[in-house]
Amino acid sequence: MRIHDASVPDDNEQTLRPATLGEYVGQDKIKQGLEIYIKAAKGRGDTLDHILLYGPPGLGKTTLAGIIANELDVAFRQTSGPAIESAADLAAILTNLAAGDVLFIDEIHRLSRPCEEILYSAMEDFALDMVLGKGPSARTMRLKLEPFTLIGATTQAGKISGPLRDRFGIVNRLEMYSNKELEQILNRSAKILDAQIKSADITEIAKRSRGTPRVANRILKRVRDFLQTKSGTVHACFSLLGINEIGLDRNDITILKALLEKGAPVGIETLAAACNEDIVTIEDIVEPYLLQLGLIEKTTRGRVSTQKARKLDESGMFRLTN
Repeated sequence: MRIHDASVPDDNEQTLRPATLGEYVGQDKIKQGLEIYIKAAKGRGDTLDHILLYGPPGLGKTTLAGIIANELDVAFRQTSGPAIESAADLAAILTNLAAGDVLFIDEIHRLSRPCEEILYSAMEDFALDMVLGKGPSARTMRLKLEPFTLIGATTQAGKISGPLRDRFGIVNRLEMYSNKELEQILNRSAKILDAQIKSADITEIAKRSRGTPRVANRILKRVRDFLQTKSGTVHACFSLLGINEIGLDRNDITILKALLEKGAPVGIETLAAACNEDIVTIEDIVEPYLLQLGLIEKTTRGRVSTQKARKLDESGMFRLTN
């Protein structure tokens, strides 16, 4: 079991994360709603309703959860579904929460069924139902919990059971970021990292960031390293990283080439085997961006490349220099 008090920055990634809604770029509709819900909860002296955040990885679900705790001025406790190995682990976490705390569970879809069942009463009644003893002499005991806010995050909302999903009062889907929003994020990150990056180069990084702040910050750090140690252009760095001008990397192009060569729908298992890539990586990381660009389609028979992908291939867009 692992639970972490994330109120104290502990790595470079943490230092780039905004601490308030005002600093958080993008997801405007979600921010507007959260401002209202947080203000109302604080005005009543009540805990904020439980929140589910879902969407592709790297869009800021963990960051947003930390911001919510900051805006509420309460402690932020962070863990993940795979780290909670048993119902006893979850019970220990819940009983150690103080009034108003925010408990953030990343990858909440990976919680075991016994852990889910504990959360039902914890979320609805702020109570923990425990079974004492075994067999005919077993009895149940209800332990009261301090009121808290659970924030769950997932890249696979469809894998969360209906009963658990229904207990979240606020459900938000994070969307991909525009290039303009990514430029704002990159300019802020460059300032924090003291990276001397030209405005035109920031624009080029944003174009290659797949609509994802995490990718944008990762590329920014590598560009900073490249420009610091080598005399060259930012485009030479992109070539070294294997990222073309619309953000496609070698994995994306390998998958697109496989679909283009097949010319017919391909099942996900077949595609994963042909590209030597695992299914989860394709579904969670590669596909969302290719779908957003309109380069592939998902059909009942499998994945298929689009006419747009064929035109880009013919134009040489899918050629990368080493």
